[in-house]
Amino acid sequence: MIVKGKLMDAEDMCNTFRRMAHQVVEQDGAEDLVIIGIRTRGVTVAKRLKACIDAVEGTDIPLGVFDITLYRDDLEDLDSEVCFSGSEVSFAVDGKTVLLCDDVIYTGRTVRAALSEVMALGRPARIRFAALVDRGHRELPFKPDYTGKNVPTSRREGIAVRFVEDDGEDAVLIYDKE
Repeated sequence: MIVKGKLMDAEDMCNTFRRMAHQVVEQDGAEDLVIIGIRTRGVTVAKRLKACIDAVEGTDIPLGVFDITLYRDDLEDLDSEVCFSGSEVSFAVDGKTVLLCDDVIYTGRTVRAALSEVMALGRPARIRFAALVDRGHRELPFKPDYTGKNVPTSRREGIAVRFVEDDGEDAVLIYDKE
């Protein structure tokens, strides 16, 4: 991986999560909100958004985790050693506003899989989607309701989101895949 540049540092990420949290509260409120992070890095995005919303609203919003592996549309094309870590949702979604969270949206296929998993759990009032980075190149017609940063990329480029919890630093990097 050849890093081309740093798009966000720790302070930028903190400010972005705060801004996104305020947008969520302004648009949807916090009363019937539940948050679900998509494994793996979407879980950290969800935790940080939850912390910001809880701080602003004085709430304790339910937080869940999705492993969308079983809902992927390319499962038969993947290696036979695909690891399913399991989903952890201990609350009902019926009548709730479900906020799905991921670190990067690219083709839209992960969002499609997460939507299928939400619908398997029940009938939410609405589903929203938050992505820290939108890098374009959609194959399916999904657009985040809340976006931290839009970064037009080429298909030869990638986005790496690093979190202090997993990587020792908070940063969003752009790199060349080749």
